[in-house]
Amino acid sequence: MSQSYEKVCDLAHLDAFAEEIKRALGNSGVLLLRGNLASGKTAFVKAFAKALGIEEAISSPTFSILHEYEGKLFHYDIYQCGTDGFLKSGLIEKLDFEGFHLIEWGECEFEKLLQHFGIGYSTIDIETMDLKRNYKVHMNAYA
Repeated sequence: MSQSYEKVCDLAHLDAFAEEIKRALGNSGVLLLRGNLASGKTAFVKAFAKALGIEEAISSPTFSILHEYEGKLFHYDIYQCGTDGFLKSGLIEKLDFEGFHLIEWGECEFEKLLQHFGIGYSTIDIETMDLKRNYKVHMNAYA
């Protein structure tokens, strides 16, 4: 069953929002994070990692495509490689691993790839609003 909603929050409330998303995903899941440059995608991943109890410093894997944390958080950034580069890298197989797969820049073409392989996912579209962000959440978009 899919669920869509919007939430506006500032940096001070991002941890609570990330915890809410973690609970909604359950024990694992694929989450596409979309928004303009500097919209807060990596900031959300940092808050999500905190919700998982990960204390390691989180940084965007812009050039390496994937950073893995404690075998439970997989943080992807496909801005540089795009959907084709992601597919050619073989990282699609990582999505079968138990854990949370947060993918920055997972746009429409990437969604089609996930649908082609029958991989369920949720999305968060992030819009900037001065010091706050509007998060458009679509949980369990496709399963």
